[in-house]
Amino acid sequence: MSKETTAAGGVLLIRHEGESPRERSSCGWRDLLISRGDRNVAAWAHAVDIDGAKLHYHKIATELYYVVDGGGTLLLDGVEHEVRKGSIVHIPPGVVHGARGRMRVLVVGIPNIADDDIFLAE
Repeated sequence: MSKETTAAGGVLLIRHEGESPRERSSCGWRDLLISRGDRNVAAWAHAVDIDGAKLHYHKIATELYYVVDGGGTLLLDGVEHEVRKGSIVHIPPGVVHGARGRMRVLVVGIPNIADDDIFLAE
């Protein structure tokens, strides 16, 4: 069950994995824990089952990838970096990135990524 309330600092949102919307993305299947559809959030957080993520970049948003389970490699501006359970990766705007392998990743985007800030790399 999702819970949203307001407090002095803004909106408080509590959502549980398995009870949030799930959708297909360019990276794999993602659970929308906190997402662009939620009002007044400063960032989004998705639990993503990565399976061959397509190369892409963002012009505005920074992403943080935290590997919850599994492993593989992240391709960052053409360089492969090994990741495994417990790895965290900071991806600034403009860095072309994708993934190989099978992993469960908590992806946090700051600020809240808009649909027009996702660009597929060629």
